Amino acid sequence: MALPNLSEADRKAALEKAAQARQARKELRQKIKSGKMSFADVMKNADDPIVARMKVSTLLESLPGYGKAKAAKIMDELEISESRRVQGLGARQREMLMAKLG
Repeated sequence: MALPNLSEADRKAALEKAAQARQARKELRQKIKSGKMSFADVMKNADDPIVARMKVSTLLESLPGYGKAKAAKIMDELEISESRRVQGLGARQREMLMAKLG
């Protein structure tokens, strides 16, 4: 698939939009890490574009007391691909994650 030719203004707007999305994900991760937002709260907002596009592994690593090893272990146990995003979780995977962490 060929990349579209964007004008300089369109390119700048796209870069700004991407930067805003990264900042919003960073703020969400900080809220989770500090305990201001629980895993269940995040999963209730799974339709939010910021949450929906977040990788499940990143979400798990943001939980207090969880790092790369624990997140990888949970994802392996629940048979969730490391590249899976929240919006791509199946109903069974969501249920199992909520039972384990919710």
